[in-house]
Amino acid sequence: MLTNEQLAAFRSRLIEMKREMEERLKQNGHFGMIRSHAHDAVGELASCDNHPADEATELYEREKDLALDEHTEREFHEIERALQALDEGAYGICRVCGRPIPYERLEALPTTLYCREHSPDQTVSQKRPLEEGVLMPPFGKFDFDDRAESVAYDAEDAWQEVARYGTSDTPSDLGKNVDFYGETYAESEENVGYVEDLENFAAVDLHGRHVRVYPTREHELLENILDDEGIMSNIGDLPAYEKDPYTVEESYRRYDERPSQQHFGETTP
Repeated sequence: MLTNEQLAAFRSRLIEMKREMEERLKQNGHFGMIRSHAHDAVGELASCDNHPADEATELYEREKDLALDEHTEREFHEIERALQALDEGAYGICRVCGRPIPYERLEALPTTLYCREHSPDQTVSQKRPLEEGVLMPPFGKFDFDDRAESVAYDAEDAWQEVARYGTSDTPSDLGKNVDFYGETYAESEENVGYVEDLENFAAVDLHGRHVRVYPTREHELLENILDDEGIMSNIGDLPAYEKDPYTVEESYRRYDERPSQQHFGETTP
């Protein structure tokens, strides 16, 4: 059982806690909750001219203030119940089993009215924030690179699209040589919008006619590789019956036989 001196000390401590809490709630206006609208806290009259990101920040702050106010109000009521128990002579006695609450527990939590075994807050929540479900490294459950059959646009592709415009990385952070800062991100050499390098510079119509080649770095690299190997495609040399239609001589012959055609953006009569 608690002595009279201990009960008096706990009463004094609870009264001081209540006074400090009342003063704090008065100064911050119950964390701004007494205002009519969240706009009052930031001096805004309306949201019409605000950026959505600014509105999201204000919403987050409002939700945080609401949670802090509810938590403080709960503590305030627990202090009042503890003081009432002191007035009734029931302070330090568990309301469930009727046994004395250990002094060490009251020292750590002077507002409690229960022993440790019968505390209402026995359940430890194992729930995690929903955001953690998509924040697993490196791109959460939206990284489909390890799925051989998947060609979906995943989180990694989205990051690469954004990273092309600049990141905080420098060439020294990557451990490889880069030509410009637009390549200072992971897998910058990966194709964007196409699979094979050939698809980046070759274009044909629905029937495969009017092949046009756009000068790109990938095109130049492929040409150099083919020239070094002495072949016409990256899968090897073509058979004669397939090679002839693609030779320069054959293309000129077909061009001369047509009475009128469009060639590289110019019309020849």
